[in-house]
Amino acid sequence: MKIGIIGLGLMGGSLALSLKKLDYIGSIVGYDHNEKHKIDALALNLVSKIATFDEIKKCDVIFLAIPVNGIIATLKELEDVSADTTIIDLGSTKEKIIASVPPNIRKNFVGAHPMTGTENFGPEAAIEGLYEDKVVVLCDLENSGAIQRQIARKIFKSLQMKKYFMGSHEHDRHAAFISHMPHAISYSIANTVLKQENRHNILALAAAGFRSMSRLAKSSPYMWEDVFRQNKENILEAIELFEVELQNLKEDIINDEWEKVHQEMANANKLHDILD
Repeated sequence: MKIGIIGLGLMGGSLALSLKKLDYIGSIVGYDHNEKHKIDALALNLVSKIATFDEIKKCDVIFLAIPVNGIIATLKELEDVSADTTIIDLGSTKEKIIASVPPNIRKNFVGAHPMTGTENFGPEAAIEGLYEDKVVVLCDLENSGAIQRQIARKIFKSLQMKKYFMGSHEHDRHAAFISHMPHAISYSIANTVLKQENRHNILALAAAGFRSMSRLAKSSPYMWEDVFRQNKENILEAIELFEVELQNLKEDIINDEWEKVHQEMANANKLHDILD
């Protein structure tokens, strides 16, 4: 099986490292608009070669590991692939991407969202095992072809991922609360501190709590601008509901309602009863 990966950053590069270990994968070639990414991906031995776009189209499986707006644009350039080709996107949004798939290649397409990653980006950020034991959400899978469903399941199982299935609309609303809103908050926390504190104070006083809360603000603005744009309505709902919670806590602090403050924190502790 020949694999083509479009996008050789964190997600695409890490995918390549994991796929190399699978005995049914023949070769892995890559494609990227960024010239430095091409050079780095080869130097890091992430892929065997940098392919032309026409060569990518001849692969058995094509992964789209690029920003979500780029996925939509690229799908229009893949309309002439073979009926047996499998196209799998790894975008953080699903509804608009799936709606944009040209009808003649809808059977070729599998919409997937691996719930994994780091705040780093580029080929140097690639990590072997990034996908292992993580969740992958497969959306609207009933509209993909039988061959494509089988191949996607096989690959994600081989990567030791936990598969979940849901509709694309449902996925995007859940992702807004669990993934997209936390990124928005992290960017806002970072900007708040940068506008109030100088570099010396940030370095001197930033402990683990602040570093954890602001870590996501290191994520690629190019990628996350596209995510916010595509999932705008759900993200706005999530932010507005977060603002209600923050305002309630603020008012309790203003009014010296310390029992309420304590109870809100105790309620929040329950989240990690689920996660841990």
